[in-house]
Amino acid sequence: MRALVAIVLVCVSTAAPADSTGERQLGEPTPSAIDVISGLYAFSRFQQGLLESTDLKGNTEVKNLAALRAEEAAKRDKALKQIQETIGAEPRVSKAASASASLVEPETSDGPTYVRSFYASQIPEYEAAINLLERYLKAPDNPALAALAREQLPTLRAQVKAAERTMADK
Repeated sequence: MRALVAIVLVCVSTAAPADSTGERQLGEPTPSAIDVISGLYAFSRFQQGLLESTDLKGNTEVKNLAALRAEEAAKRDKALKQIQETIGAEPRVSKAASASASLVEPETSDGPTYVRSFYASQIPEYEAAINLLERYLKAPDNPALAALAREQLPTLRAQVKAAERTMADK
């Protein structure tokens, strides 16, 4: 299992520098403020879903972390709501699957399997949110949202690294 995690982390770490050098990938247009707001709301829904999932199966460690992330998501949503109202736009709301759907089903997992799944499910969600904010900051169209994105990026990067380390240790 650790070997598999190490391989995934090597792949992710070798792919990341190309994204952060400012190179544009084909098919990835610079997102608008509405795209970013919508994406961050979706990320918040994911974090809320993690909290709901841990109520059913999680141990104290994952329950506390999920509660902390859900609280952070609520604060981010509050700031997003103010920006959204300022620009007078309605974000696109997708019917994305809940976080609990991406975790191993409770009846088929034991405690350690669930904990690994809990951390593993976060990594692609964090990476998508980070990628969205990085692309937006290349050509931001709203100063308040750009400031929020700059504020959120270091936090999200630290949290995804912590999830990767914890998953590797489990």
